Amino acid sequence: MAAICAKALALAVAVMLVSTPQLAVGARRRMELYQPNPADMLSYHNGQVLHGDIAVSILWYGQFTQVQKTVIYDFVLSLTMMPQAASPSVAQWWSTIDQQYLSKAAQATPNNAGGEAKRTQVLLANQVSDDDCSMGKSLTLAQVSALAARAKPNKGGVALVFTAQDVTVEGFCMSQCGLHGSDAASGTAYVWVGNAATQCPGQCAWPFHQPEYGPQGPPLTPPNGDVGVDGMIVNLASEFAGVVTNPFGDAYYQGSSDAPLEAATACPGQFGSGSYPGYAGNLKTDQASGASYNANGAQGRKYLLPALFNPSTSTCSTLV
Repeated sequence: MAAICAKALALAVAVMLVSTPQLAVGARRRMELYQPNPADMLSYHNGQVLHGDIAVSILWYGQFTQVQKTVIYDFVLSLTMMPQAASPSVAQWWSTIDQQYLSKAAQATPNNAGGEAKRTQVLLANQVSDDDCSMGKSLTLAQVSALAARAKPNKGGVALVFTAQDVTVEGFCMSQCGLHGSDAASGTAYVWVGNAATQCPGQCAWPFHQPEYGPQGPPLTPPNGDVGVDGMIVNLASEFAGVVTNPFGDAYYQGSSDAPLEAATACPGQFGSGSYPGYAGNLKTDQASGASYNANGAQGRKYLLPALFNPSTSTCSTLV
């Protein structure tokens, strides 16, 4: 009965996701672990993806410690860092996105027929801080979009908006842990992710906190020692995978374009081999801290990243 209720709740959550196409794109499903129909696989709908040099601009909204900022900053740096970190790495996770999604879509565009797609790199452009929360501590999605514009992303780039643990955002914890949207006119996109440490860690910081719903298992020790920020990395990775592969709602997705499953959200709750609802899978363990992770990053950091749907095999692929 509990499993049935959990699945029903997950389906309800999927319906509740933001209805406007640009905001609804990629809203990460809550932890109820919706299981898609295997017959309905993620596919390419001939739209635009982000590729080449993707400039990332960051806006910090509210109070973040320098350590918290560095953990997130290092993750972004890890996506395409050279030289790569030890295997398995964040860069390998990104390589799956580049090879299975971005390069193939770029090769399929009319002006590149038969050509070789350029390797996609993530470049850090600038950072802006709004420590005093100039828009208040209760934001609408429209205000999130305005904050993204304030980060001034370049054309073809992405603004990353991070809200602190005492900032509430419309729909946060109720229907989403983060989202991505876009401005087609300017050719830019954005990702928003909130810190759920004090608001809903059981929904948006799993598996580093006891889940709010569904099967109950012991939480994992976060690799960077911060339940909220390590949870943000999981959601950031999921949304970033969505924003580059489906920035304007017409590229790679499964299901309805109004509430699509994308590269990472098509594989909910999967982090390592053998995963199942309520169990993140077989992961690596840091011998010093006991923390669970599946990817090495810049500056010796470790992260937990979601599985990615692999269009070539029609399966969800994990790093470990």
